Amino acid sequence: MIALSIFAKIICVLCGYGIGCIQTAYIIGKVFAKVDIREHGSKNSGTTNTVRLLGAKYGMFVFAFDIIKAAVAFNVFCWIFGTDLTLFFWNDFPQGAVSGLYAGIGVIAGHNFPFYMKFKGGKGIASSLGIILSLDLRIAGIIFLVGLIILLTTKYVSVMSLTVLTLLPISMVFCHYPVEAVILACLLAASAYFMHRENIVRLFKHTERKLSIRWKGSLNSNKSRH
Repeated sequence: MIALSIFAKIICVLCGYGIGCIQTAYIIGKVFAKVDIREHGSKNSGTTNTVRLLGAKYGMFVFAFDIIKAAVAFNVFCWIFGTDLTLFFWNDFPQGAVSGLYAGIGVIAGHNFPFYMKFKGGKGIASSLGIILSLDLRIAGIIFLVGLIILLTTKYVSVMSLTVLTLLPISMVFCHYPVEAVILACLLAASAYFMHRENIVRLFKHTERKLSIRWKGSLNSNKSRH
């Protein structure tokens, strides 16, 4: 199996970054609500803010597309470097599959810091889920179930997100993934904590907003009143 050179890793990250720069929430906000979603609500270009501002219908689309773009980047670069994808890498993680993780890191960077939007994007959680789903469905199933239970009991999206990303590298260690893959998973988790630093402060202050699902978001509701 191909061992990635430093140059190949850089290419994976840069191409992933380009894919990650597709800002779904921003595009949806502009097309359907004629607003920059980053100027309203939490000022975040991601799923949760889309749900609150535009409603669940648009939020689900953003969520799905952000997952897909990360999954596409992961799988394409695994394929380029000759990895036979099975979605079950437990105890048999091919070296070429590391390319998918590097591309995934790039996607998260592009999603969070798009160069053409003054580096102001989302928080990368949906795209991180796309990477996890592509990496190993069994690990994904376990940690997603834990995350769902936490979301249903606390109603805090931030707590669910941080829990899932924290469990990823821990699960990979127990499943004997190579050190480089675990380190990349730790980078994903670190990125999540960095992007949620304000949420963490609000959690300690008990001022963090809980998730409230509505078919119509606040922006659409306001328009309907006029």
